[in-house]
Amino acid sequence: MNGILWLASYPKSGNTWARAFIANLIHGKDQPLSLDDINEFTAGASNIKWFEHLVDKPVDEISTWTQAKLRVKAQKYAVSLNKNVIPMKTHSMLGTDQGHEMICMDVTYGAIYIVRDPRDVAISGADHYGKTIDEMIGIMNTPGLRTFSINKTQINEVQSTWSINVKSWTQLPNPRLHVVRYEDLLADPFKEFSVMARKFGIAHDEAQIRRAVEMSSFKLLQKLEKEQGFAERSPFSKTFFRQGKSGGWKDVLTPQQVTQIEKDHSEQMRRFGYL
Repeated sequence: MNGILWLASYPKSGNTWARAFIANLIHGKDQPLSLDDINEFTAGASNIKWFEHLVDKPVDEISTWTQAKLRVKAQKYAVSLNKNVIPMKTHSMLGTDQGHEMICMDVTYGAIYIVRDPRDVAISGADHYGKTIDEMIGIMNTPGLRTFSINKTQINEVQSTWSINVKSWTQLPNPRLHVVRYEDLLADPFKEFSVMARKFGIAHDEAQIRRAVEMSSFKLLQKLEKEQGFAERSPFSKTFFRQGKSGGWKDVLTPQQVTQIEKDHSEQMRRFGYL
């Protein structure tokens, strides 16, 4: 069976780490894939390469309404090029944009959604986007937030608020959906990545899974970025793979910032054990 295996999350929640694991697991090589290879193998749904054949002018010049209209066609096109399951990144909420579905269920094989404590997301996001933490807290609570690629290689994504993004993907149980907390991935990556691999039939061999976990460790990804660079690193940030830790907000955020985040996102934070 073919189709898209969505690797979904709000930005700066561990999406790229999961992509590295899936890519290394599927390829099964003795050496870790380069960051460029991982990026190409798990290209985002908003990558213009899925859209270019659908329009007669540069993709970044078409309206947001046209982009919304073409999303499903672009996803079907991506699936038509592959006989196997396609791991595909998205930071989009699950829903509609100007009346058009953002995620095509007809070509969806399954979805992995990673959720991370929004207090840590605020710190990592501020670094990535070149914002103050207060600005990032505001961004995370902006309904209908639409983002654009800095280098014009992506069409817009509708991320909305942290809470809406999380709820949209996780509110309804589904046998083809796997939800995991970033903090649990950090605590026991082999256990959590093994569940992903087996649930979606990617691999069942323990040695193969363990090798892929080792080749996508956070320290190794940091090393690869230092040696090779990484196209997804923001010009505002020194590195894409910063610390790979949880709970850093306790030493960084002010009491007022913590209170604001917890007020904005209390319902979903309670659902996932952050409050």
